[in-house]
Amino acid sequence: MANTESQTLTVAEIIEQRPLGRYQIWTIVLCGLVLVLDGFDSQTINFLAPSIADTTGIPIRTFGPIFSAGLFGLMIAAMTTGPIADRWGRKWPVLFSTISFAVFSLITVHVTSFRELLFLRFATGLGLGGAMPNVVALASEYVPKRMVASVVTLLFVGMPFGGVTCGLLSAVMVPKWGWHSVLYLGGTVPLVIAILLIVRLPESVQFLAVRGKNPQKVAGILARIAPEFASANLRATSRDTRHEGVPVKHLFTEGRAFGTILLWIPYFMNLLIIYFIGSWLPALLRESGMSVKAGVTATAFFSFGGVFGCLVEGWLIQRRGAYLILLIEFGFATAFVAALSKIPSSFSLMLAVTFVLGFMVIAAQAGLNALAASYYPTAVRSTGIGWALGVGRIGSIVGPLMGGMFLTWGWKPEQILLSATVAAACAWLAIFLSKRMGGRTSAYTPAPSVLSH
Repeated sequence: MANTESQTLTVAEIIEQRPLGRYQIWTIVLCGLVLVLDGFDSQTINFLAPSIADTTGIPIRTFGPIFSAGLFGLMIAAMTTGPIADRWGRKWPVLFSTISFAVFSLITVHVTSFRELLFLRFATGLGLGGAMPNVVALASEYVPKRMVASVVTLLFVGMPFGGVTCGLLSAVMVPKWGWHSVLYLGGTVPLVIAILLIVRLPESVQFLAVRGKNPQKVAGILARIAPEFASANLRATSRDTRHEGVPVKHLFTEGRAFGTILLWIPYFMNLLIIYFIGSWLPALLRESGMSVKAGVTATAFFSFGGVFGCLVEGWLIQRRGAYLILLIEFGFATAFVAALSKIPSSFSLMLAVTFVLGFMVIAAQAGLNALAASYYPTAVRSTGIGWALGVGRIGSIVGPLMGGMFLTWGWKPEQILLSATVAAACAWLAIFLSKRMGGRTSAYTPAPSVLSH
């Protein structure tokens, strides 16, 4: 006999009870495309700097602030767009961020002076920084809790993949058509994808349920995720509560204060390591007597190791838990950074060490992103991810500056590399302490299943 009474389920319960469907997969693919474009555009200045310097007359030695301007833009946008998305939704911040870095990439084609390039890289960074936290939040809110780690870490592959694509295309396009062609490509493709996002990218259904403003839209989306929802006598709600006031303050309420701080420390330290190694490894290996080619190859192996690490990180976390996997990764990172500083002029051994090091620290970054997406409730998820990434971006700025400072102090390459072990050890300690605190204080305490209520 048909049940005439309405059965109430949360949006999370409906998503949790079903495997990923076509609608959810398509949403994840669109989010992944945004991160590939993000990775492409964020790396263009690194590959084009020598060519831009040759044609504009901007001295290459002055490009340090230009590189930093983009990172500052990333940091500011990550911290500001998260609260905006938690108040007004994920879709439109993602869309505006994509259009923003596309437009500023196209404008950069016409740059003629240092000040223009400095401003445009900062503005491009603002667009790039607003994309990742909201893409991660949006995608994670369309998958079952058990799959968040796998989906978020796979999304993170888009960043290095976009960077590698930019490097390969730059090597072909710059000699044939000049550096302008790469910027035209990096601006035009995101504008085309933006049209697709307007038409096909949905708003987060969990966000809509928390805000409670459009139940018809929530019902329509859920009918596409779970077709039986349209015919069954079901009502969808959200168990997450809506938070009033400034979203950032809620990262420190409901017992999350220490958990947030102990999550920020690994973010800061890990991005410091990634950018420290990426920026200074070629120069430090050159100082140690290796060739320039050897240093560039080692940096490429570091990035390739990270791509492979991201591909398996979600699978590892899903089976063994974020605490154990991240603890192992930062423990090995400490050991392999120390090994890198002690390696003699053995090219093959150095490549093996840099590959494993990249695997550990870049995969750990993907794992931390998944952890932030799981730790914070829907109402402050974009803010939580954005501020964690923003704090991490401070580390990405500090890392390269530290390398330059140590060189001016007269430190030897092995001493400079060895200093990075302190950052890895601090990240390891923060994770260890967070788990020991337990409860909501720890990001590593598994959340209760939505089906257990």
